[in-house]
Amino acid sequence: MKKSVTIVGAGLVGSLLSIYLSKRGYKVNVFERRPDMRLETMSAGRSINLALSDRGWRGLEGVGIADDIKKISIPMYGRFIHHKDGTNAYQPYGKDNQAIYSVSRADINMKLMDLAEQQENVNIQFNKKCTLINRKDLAITFEDNLTKETSNSSADLLFGADGAFASSRLSIQLQSDRFEYNQHYIDCGYKELIIPAGKNGEFLLDKNALHIWPRGSFMMIALPNPDGNFTCTLFLPFEGEKSFSNLKTDKQVEDFFKSEFSDAFTLMPTLISDFKTNATASLVTVKCAPWVFDNKIGLIGDAAHAIVPFYGQGMNCGFEDCVVLNELIEKHNDDWDIIFPEYEQLRKPDGDAIADLAIANFVEMRDKTADPKFILQKKIEAKFSQHYPDKWIPLYSMVTYSPHIRYSTALKEGQKQQKIMDEIMALNDIESIWESDEIESEILKRIS
Repeated sequence: MKKSVTIVGAGLVGSLLSIYLSKRGYKVNVFERRPDMRLETMSAGRSINLALSDRGWRGLEGVGIADDIKKISIPMYGRFIHHKDGTNAYQPYGKDNQAIYSVSRADINMKLMDLAEQQENVNIQFNKKCTLINRKDLAITFEDNLTKETSNSSADLLFGADGAFASSRLSIQLQSDRFEYNQHYIDCGYKELIIPAGKNGEFLLDKNALHIWPRGSFMMIALPNPDGNFTCTLFLPFEGEKSFSNLKTDKQVEDFFKSEFSDAFTLMPTLISDFKTNATASLVTVKCAPWVFDNKIGLIGDAAHAIVPFYGQGMNCGFEDCVVLNELIEKHNDDWDIIFPEYEQLRKPDGDAIADLAIANFVEMRDKTADPKFILQKKIEAKFSQHYPDKWIPLYSMVTYSPHIRYSTALKEGQKQQKIMDEIMALNDIESIWESDEIESEILKRIS
């Protein structure tokens, strides 16, 4: 007889995990702290559009729902860089029309909930806040947000999938000796804004690109939505000369956007009201250990490894957790005494690696995408990779388009590649000779 499972959290990963487990015959109860977002008018201001890439698609394909999600997503084939002087440049992401896909967090979450509830063995309950997990007998106490009444649930297995500040993790942490926990905030916050669709619903920017306004210590990005608008996200220090703390009045906001993002400003008629209405949110990285307890309880998704959004891999990493877990269930024939330890052994190094990569990519997007030297380096790497695909896969491609390469492997390989490229970029007259056989030979020499 298959075990019963409780999942705390009906977000992206909790919903997908419920589908995987249900298809394997498990009876799954999901408890979500928030109200059912499908019944409410969603408010903007606390979300960043997500970028689905190959690891995420693999997770969706594993339970046959990729086509459902593709209908609500838009392919982005490259970065569209908006310089301060009004010029722009396009940087393709990969080769052969490789893309990442823009999708609204709310839209994909609602769709995953719909698909989860279509499964025979999944039940989702809303407004249920996890207040206590009894690690000994796996009894979970929930408080109803509306009635304030408490109820208990028990199961054979429990997954904490309730996000970066997981109540499930905290409850387990308080009952666990030597539990390691680290959270790190970057000095930037973010605010969601919007570029609406044109008069006839048309896109006012290239719809198949991720738009970036890199400005050194800060930046803005914009991702397309199916209805023609763009979700913009301003990433800006909390304090300092150019910071949220110095944008208090309407005039300060208007002057800042006119100066820094002049081409976007003309497309943002509701900028001032959006800026005042939408919250300024912080960005945190969470690392913890262990992820599994008593071979009955596991942390998954952001509850195990919350990361900043700058590699677009938070959701993709969480979906990959589900893929790996599903493969281990198959491999070990539902023996959770083996599955749980191997899940942690495989995924913990990868969760830590993508967290570090995401921080590094913030610097790249903010500081380097407009730098001619950086752009040249990427051209050299792309050319070399095209000639020697078995010897060099660019780091971005390893992370985004190579789900068979672990994040931890990509991090190590990327560090080796950067060391080589630092030496190549320091060669005399590199701007003139970068396409020569000599440069190719120099890279080959350093690889071997």
